[in-house]
Amino acid sequence: MKLATGIGYAGDPQRAAAEARDLEAAGVDMVSVAEVYTFDAVSLLGYLAAVTERVELASSILPVYSRTPTLLGMTAAGLDAVSGGRFILGLGTSGPQVIEGWHGVPYRKPIAATRDTIEICRKVWRRETVVHDGEVFTLPLPPGQGTGLGKPLKLINRPVRSSVPVYLAALGHRNVQPAAEIADGWIPAFFHPDKAAQVWGEDLAAGTARRSPDLGPLEIVAGGTVAICDEHRAQQLRDAGRARTALYVGGMGARGKNFYNDVFVRYGYGEAARRIQDLYLGGHKAEAEAAVPADFLEAVTLVGDEGRVRERIEAFRAAGVTRLTIHPVGEDRLALVEKVRAWAA
Repeated sequence: MKLATGIGYAGDPQRAAAEARDLEAAGVDMVSVAEVYTFDAVSLLGYLAAVTERVELASSILPVYSRTPTLLGMTAAGLDAVSGGRFILGLGTSGPQVIEGWHGVPYRKPIAATRDTIEICRKVWRRETVVHDGEVFTLPLPPGQGTGLGKPLKLINRPVRSSVPVYLAALGHRNVQPAAEIADGWIPAFFHPDKAAQVWGEDLAAGTARRSPDLGPLEIVAGGTVAICDEHRAQQLRDAGRARTALYVGGMGARGKNFYNDVFVRYGYGEAARRIQDLYLGGHKAEAEAAVPADFLEAVTLVGDEGRVRERIEAFRAAGVTRLTIHPVGEDRLALVEKVRAWAA
């Protein structure tokens, strides 16, 4: 397994750059930058490209609705150029609250929009004259829309690579199958290594059966907090994950339209998922955090003595993870990264 980690999208970019350089020196293979309703990820990724040399740089994720498909293709080609061929385009659909509330565009046909976007991006990188008649995106605009003056065009620049890796964030049955079929990598949120096969195994197999051999094996990016510590500290670190879990499972979406809550139900935490959502939406955030199942937090964190950390690494490996995401915690984080790298290799 290779190592991946994330750099915060808020705060001082110079501090983020120093952190990226240190992580690169310690052996991390991929650094990702998130984008929600925050600073954009592209600016920081370009900055990181200038101050790093080896580490791959990924967007995790850029929503398919907030930029046109050709702009995503242009942006990926540009970041790949300034990084010397080290960029990974992480895409996702985000959710209706962000897309319609922040970006002001309809959240419609997410699977078709994702498929169209990837097809168009790959045409851009191959420097084809982009003509596309998709379910969501049509280029140029068809007769009756716009001025009628739209012209098929191709990218002026010559990309560093004719195919930038595309990683898809996906959780639902209908989303994971296309990820396994057409993407280079898959980014699942709240990945439970011990239960992943029962939740996504059939979808991954169905998508892989339709996968082009040219794409190679599907990369899977997942992991969690890493620390070598005593049990008291390990419990503190596991409990630290309650706030984020409750936020997403309870509040990141409306009732009946919360993808993270749906995943918790499929993990077998149906009652807990309902209770977390009821409490969170009712304004009882502390109680919602307390309702997060302890065994979930134990499974998704790599904390404890060395034996426990290595056992969790092997659990993620057995679940198919090829890029282990780590969030190192401790007095010497870089030494911890080097140790985990040796165990994961």
